[in-house]
Amino acid sequence: MSKLKNKVAVVTGASKGIGAAIAKHFAHEGAKVVVNYASSKEGADKVVKEITDHGGIAIAVQADISKEADVTRLFEETRKAFGTLDILVNNAVFQQYLPIEQATVEAFHQHFDVNVLGPILTIQAALKLFGDKGGNVINISSGASKMPMAGVSLYSATKAALDAITIALSKELGAKNIRVNSILPGATETEGAASAGVTTGSEAETMFVANTPLGRRGRPEDIAKAAVFLASDDAAWITGEQISVSGGMYGF
Repeated sequence: MSKLKNKVAVVTGASKGIGAAIAKHFAHEGAKVVVNYASSKEGADKVVKEITDHGGIAIAVQADISKEADVTRLFEETRKAFGTLDILVNNAVFQQYLPIEQATVEAFHQHFDVNVLGPILTIQAALKLFGDKGGNVINISSGASKMPMAGVSLYSATKAALDAITIALSKELGAKNIRVNSILPGATETEGAASAGVTTGSEAETMFVANTPLGRRGRPEDIAKAAVFLASDDAAWITGEQISVSGGMYGF
């Protein structure tokens, strides 16, 4: 329980799914966690309660990361609560399954504002709190960034962009002792996947499982454990990487 002792972490989109699992695993390893949410206060409060009930430290902060003013407030609340920042996890996401004929201008901006602009804004804000000691950025990408599927062109494009940002910033910020990596989940059991129609027993789930060598969909904790590793000193010599956590589905 000490891999992240006394570290301060912001996890965006942490009211459910992968973000919630990362927040809870970070707290279990000793981190003080800022549980960010856009709209689900109930979900974020539930995550915070679970952490504090187990002796951890966490606060919930509402912010739409696609809005600069909200991001400024998120990191100001982090500074007020904990004084510093060590780890940023960009997990908040917007995803729709859309054939290209239905890809509206609004849908384009919804995807890119949350999935690309949002991480840019949060990283800019995090740099001010990292200070001279350095820091750690973990971007939650997707295997779809490397192997896009039909019907998810907008989402796949945003994740490819996020991977490019990861690589570029690892080179730009390395001299400041800031590590930047991406985690690329495969098909994972989350509320977002369920809302997109990937439910237990569905045709989509059957297809994903059939294409996953380990024979199952991922669970949020599978991704969270990889995030703990990247956030810890065990990964001190790792930056600019795109790590597939997909049960072998995305073997790049």
